[in-house]
Amino acid sequence: MLKSLLLGSAMVLALAACSSSQAPSAAVPPASATSAAAPSASAATPAAAASSAASVQSATAAAASTAAAGDTPVPPPADSGRWVEGKNYFRIEPAVPTDHPHHVVVTEVFSWGCPACNQFQPFADTIRASLPAYARWQYLPASFIPPEDWPTFQRAYFTAQAMGLDNPATHDAMFKAIWTPGAPLNTYDGLGTARPRVKQNLPTIADIARFYARHGADAKTFEATAQSFAVNARMKRADQLIKAYGVDSTPTLVINGKYRLNVASAGGLQQTRELVLYLAQKEAAAMQLKQ
Repeated sequence: MLKSLLLGSAMVLALAACSSSQAPSAAVPPASATSAAAPSASAATPAAAASSAASVQSATAAAASTAAAGDTPVPPPADSGRWVEGKNYFRIEPAVPTDHPHHVVVTEVFSWGCPACNQFQPFADTIRASLPAYARWQYLPASFIPPEDWPTFQRAYFTAQAMGLDNPATHDAMFKAIWTPGAPLNTYDGLGTARPRVKQNLPTIADIARFYARHGADAKTFEATAQSFAVNARMKRADQLIKAYGVDSTPTLVINGKYRLNVASAGGLQQTRELVLYLAQKEAAAMQLKQ
């Protein structure tokens, strides 16, 4: 399944990265890519998510066992010259400290409204599941394409997080609710056709609250929380971090606030996973973490 996902998604990802400087309509994958690749990715997503959930549970149990007994320092990764700074990954200067000083933090800068992030999500699940015990995965929602509802989705993400509703199941379900033709949170009319168009009436927080009501939320509480000081502060902080990281397209991966990369710079999906693990180990060794 993973092999077919890699083949089916690589071209879409290469063509459809969502940039802060592009025209809104350019965020939609080309019609040929949409018709050829998106259905296979959509079909693979539920199984990939289920497989990922099982892998995450297994990895979590293994990590807990390792953390309890591990006292061996993480060694530096072998430097074969394969990964070149400034080409495959980029140093963030100055580095941005994370909130987890005893872990390497892998951050995906994304938006639910980004078609490339939707295509990438099943593979993001596999990267997250393959991280060693000393690494942590987190999401950071971007807001830099307002005409496609990104600020609303950013607000919704932090609202769900504040209410304890941010988990792999709801995260994947939000992508499906936006990018499945006819689903309740579509941002484009004509998904799956040659000429998708940005909708005039984009999803609102009230619409998203109704979605989360199916996942255990009280819709009115969700709407109220969305306008809270805490959520506004998290949104402001997210925009500041994304600027500090130098991120201008999604999906982008940031390793411990020090390095950033994307699928294009890494050279492909499988290379992205390998580069993330390489940089995570490099950071863990520099931090003298134990494995």
